[in-house]
Amino acid sequence: MSAAIIFVILLVLMLTGMPISISLGLTVLTFLFTMTQVPIESVALKLFTGIEKFEIMAIPFFILAGNFLTHGGVARRMINFATAMVGHWHGGLGLGGVLACALFAAVSGSSPATVVAIGAILLPAMVKQGFPNKFGAGVITTSGALGILIPPSIVMVMYSVSTNTSVGALFMAGVVPGLMLAAFLGFTTWYRARKFGYPRQPKASWTERLKAFKESAWGLFLIVVVMGGIYSGIFTPTEAAAMSAVYAFFVAVFVYKDLGLKDVPKVLLNSANMSAMLLYIITNAVLFSFLLTHENIPQEMADFMIGTGVGVIGFLIMANILMLIAGNFMEPSSIVLILAPILFPIAIKLGIDPVHFGIIMVVNMEVGMCHPPVGLNLYVASGITKMGITELTVAVWPWLVSMLVFLVLVTYVPWISLALPRALGMM
Repeated sequence: MSAAIIFVILLVLMLTGMPISISLGLTVLTFLFTMTQVPIESVALKLFTGIEKFEIMAIPFFILAGNFLTHGGVARRMINFATAMVGHWHGGLGLGGVLACALFAAVSGSSPATVVAIGAILLPAMVKQGFPNKFGAGVITTSGALGILIPPSIVMVMYSVSTNTSVGALFMAGVVPGLMLAAFLGFTTWYRARKFGYPRQPKASWTERLKAFKESAWGLFLIVVVMGGIYSGIFTPTEAAAMSAVYAFFVAVFVYKDLGLKDVPKVLLNSANMSAMLLYIITNAVLFSFLLTHENIPQEMADFMIGTGVGVIGFLIMANILMLIAGNFMEPSSIVLILAPILFPIAIKLGIDPVHFGIIMVVNMEVGMCHPPVGLNLYVASGITKMGITELTVAVWPWLVSMLVFLVLVTYVPWISLALPRALGMM
């Protein structure tokens, strides 16, 4: 009964158009003060202790690193390198966009940042070369979603905070699925370009490729700094995030010199705004999780589902459908912070690996970012392409279908997610 009341209150508040973070907080306060005897002191205490976790510090640092890289010319050099490598195949610039998004995702941790950084440079070039606007928009909108699957990933940090799963293991678990999804999206791009006869670029010589690699090497080395540092145990994921922010600042300002020292305060302010917004959502989501635990709702749901004999396959089907539906109304951070505390205990009781379940959640979030009505990548791409959301939705469907096929694959083949972290002895 209490579960129904909680979710009805939350739904009513969300339907009023209230931001998800405030809806969560008001739901908790309304329920606690009208239907329980929980003292207000414990709510205040939970607000502070909920975001005391060391892992949360990774979020502002990765946001800062992503902003330095977005403004610092790294994306342009990565696009040049990517197109030099694959530009001679069918749909050359489009394939270069997929590869550039994968590379930029591995240094930024954010999907919208990837769409902005790569899309703003690549889309005008694709239109100029004769690609339809829809084709370029479809490529960049969906490939930008790689930002939250290929590590480092802000969404993975949030899942870790919600479930106490190792961030390092999650990062390593995202590598193989991230590369596989990039291959799926690349194949879709190549197939459609070949089918419709879209332009190709002249094949770059190895000298040109080497030159493009040298120019982008400073940006690409950040992948080695973050992933190598975590794997070797030199620093934790949170320390890796701090290192990446310092490194990104150094590269943008002193190596590439695309960002002047006078521009740094603006980047810091933008990063602080975004970090504050995410931390506010996390704080309220922690309160919501506290309320669910206090009312024993996850445990009751786990017992009920196991009692119905639904099994692992049935549960994963229902979990995927629930997350895809949630993707219609909420952005990834909110979905992870609300649904992880509910679904995670059921997954553990059914024997599903917590790291594997985390990757399933992240892939669902990727799909949610690319379809209406609240797909973040759609809105970002709309701003770049000046296309309407309906037109963009039609443009992305071939790539969206390939993402859904990949979601089924990653859901029912745990090896894809778990092979690398197990090989590295991280779980």
